[in-house]
Amino acid sequence: MGEKILMKGNEAVAEAAIRAGCRHYFAYPITPQNELVEYMAKRMPKVNGTFLQAESELAAINMVLGAAACGVRAMTSSSSPGISLKQEGISYIAACRLPAVIVNVTRGGPGLGNIAPMMCDYFQATRGGGHGDYYTPVLCPSTVQEFADHAPLAFEIAERYLTPVLILADGLLGQMMEPVEFPEKTPVPKDQSDWCVGPWEGKRTSHHVINSLFIVPEDLEEKTRILFEVYEEIKKNEIRYETYNMESNPSLVVAAAGTAARVTKSAIDELKAEGIEVGLVRPITLWPFPSEAVAKAASGAKKMLVIELNMGQMVEDIRLAVSGACPVEFAGKAGGVVFTPEDIAALIKEKM
Repeated sequence: MGEKILMKGNEAVAEAAIRAGCRHYFAYPITPQNELVEYMAKRMPKVNGTFLQAESELAAINMVLGAAACGVRAMTSSSSPGISLKQEGISYIAACRLPAVIVNVTRGGPGLGNIAPMMCDYFQATRGGGHGDYYTPVLCPSTVQEFADHAPLAFEIAERYLTPVLILADGLLGQMMEPVEFPEKTPVPKDQSDWCVGPWEGKRTSHHVINSLFIVPEDLEEKTRILFEVYEEIKKNEIRYETYNMESNPSLVVAAAGTAARVTKSAIDELKAEGIEVGLVRPITLWPFPSEAVAKAASGAKKMLVIELNMGQMVEDIRLAVSGACPVEFAGKAGGVVFTPEDIAALIKEKM
């Protein structure tokens, strides 16, 4: 790792993507992720890359599809309403088996909402989001360093399984400044001949046909079956999570992700100083979901508390994972209001 650089989350993920070999970025401005767009606009020309501010979110995601089909590392970013507009294109990319990275720096919703941080796009992110039978792997960072680390990881997962990958952050993480370290070595992209239109000299002599339209039902069924075989492989290999203070065998375990998890850690530290032991399980991949890790954390607990910056979305996956092993309660804030460590500490004391 190199020296630490103080950066905003939006800038850190952009720089990390460039260092990971992303040379094609297409987007349309929307707060609170505009620093990412601005950073790419400044940096891409300096690395002989392509930055294009599209005329709309719809155009941007379809430019990503076209670039990915040509075998390059391509990325887009937006915030909640913009990601909604990109969903048809994301479904096309998934159906075409193309690798791409999409960053969502979420804001308050529904509707136009506001530019304050929420994690209200969980359902959209983890249930495919667009039309049809498909999923996208979803990475959920809780620090600026992790936000940056997820950029090369997202490209690696995308190319390993030929799928779009979503990084789900929020407005607070996008705007926050923290020291960041970047790897000294640049990741090597996978051999593009597996998916690009080609042809590639010496490897094949004909073009790939990239298509998501299958008129014959049996053909589309086979295509979808293959997709879901890939998803099963992703479930086997790409689940990520973190546990915190679980060695104390706490009677109450909190489940939280992203910003809510980092605030919860501070609350757990405050409570520990008072002699109160509380554990945390933090999903890092929201899809595939770390159900076994959540179930294990719940198995020795008397109660699980789910804390989210929404009105209750991840809690559904937690309840499915816990499967009645212990009571699961929920606490959330909406509108861009963020829990403080003191809020969460008080809430935990109330629930114990």
